[in-house]
Amino acid sequence: MGRPLWFVAGAGVGVYAAARARRAAESLTADGLRDRLRGWQVGARLFAEEVHHARTEREIELREQLGLRPTAGSTTPELTTPEPAPEPAPDTKDPT
Repeated sequence: MGRPLWFVAGAGVGVYAAARARRAAESLTADGLRDRLRGWQVGARLFAEEVHHARTEREIELREQLGLRPTAGSTTPELTTPEPAPEPAPDTKDPT
């Protein structure tokens, strides 16, 4: 009973090692390295977007808490609001 058990265990370890070796060799090919690089780039871009979004939200919260108006030179477009157009001066000419 002991020898068949060790044979099955050894065969299982061999299959597992072969699959891992194939996967490692595949990841070191040009396509595998390109896929890994693209994955890192996508992850970095998503992280940068998330940081920017969180920073903008926090800036809005702080401005609301401090009662500050958005500045015209603000780098975040979410914070800038168009200034109202000045009202025209009343016509001082006499229509007669």
